[in-house]
Amino acid sequence: MNWTVIGQTTGLLILSNIFMTVAWYAHLKDLRDKPWIIAALLSWGIALFEYLLQVPANRIGYTALTLPQLKILQEVITLSVFVPFVVLYMKQPIKLDYLWAGLCMCGAVYFIFRS
Repeated sequence: MNWTVIGQTTGLLILSNIFMTVAWYAHLKDLRDKPWIIAALLSWGIALFEYLLQVPANRIGYTALTLPQLKILQEVITLSVFVPFVVLYMKQPIKLDYLWAGLCMCGAVYFIFRS
């Protein structure tokens, strides 16, 4: 495995997911009193940065990983970014279900990356 490619891909996907999570969910807290079109336009502007990172991440990653491996990597990163966002930013309580979901994702990583 090309660890440089995997590292670059992972780093870009983490940054992409931060933008994605903010674009998709921050408006539920910050813009709940605004019309939905305002939230949609602001989210779209934030999501542009997600795509500017996600597209190169997938292109780089696809040189060393299969498409299913890229997808599972993306989902694990999504969960890894989403849980702290929910707890720290949205101020929702952490649940044991997050642990179980994380363990299921670890299983998915194992199965998709095993030789």
